[in-house]
Amino acid sequence: MTDLYTPFLEATRNVFHLMLDISNISDQPAECLGNEEELDVSIGFTGDLKGEVIYRLPHQTSLGIVTIMSGMEFDTVDEFVISAISEIANIISGNVLTMLAEKDLTCDILPPVLKSQDGGEDYEFRNNILITSEIGEVCLDIRLEPAK
Repeated sequence: MTDLYTPFLEATRNVFHLMLDISNISDQPAECLGNEEELDVSIGFTGDLKGEVIYRLPHQTSLGIVTIMSGMEFDTVDEFVISAISEIANIISGNVLTMLAEKDLTCDILPPVLKSQDGGEDYEFRNNILITSEIGEVCLDIRLEPAK
């Protein structure tokens, strides 16, 4: 199967750099464990690949990102923060689609939805990327497989 780690990492780096002016980003494979102090936004994938990617952000990371984006301070994760983080997840996923198209994979994404912890369905490609930056950590829980 096509390398999916790299497109997600590069798309996240590009969006963080362009939208948030954050360029010092490191990554590592990691186990993304959910908790209550976390915002989980799921972007569904359809087409040649199906499944979802869950963007897991600690509340402090979410608040920091939205503060940079809006220029306003936030101290709680409210509807505005959720909407802004959902849009970031959407933009990253859209960038991934462009990279996958260069590898002859045609996919589309579904609108972002809040995700709660669930059981672990089996996916051919299941990977977690922990991205660390000055604003905090973001975990991408990638759950994709070829469409049958």
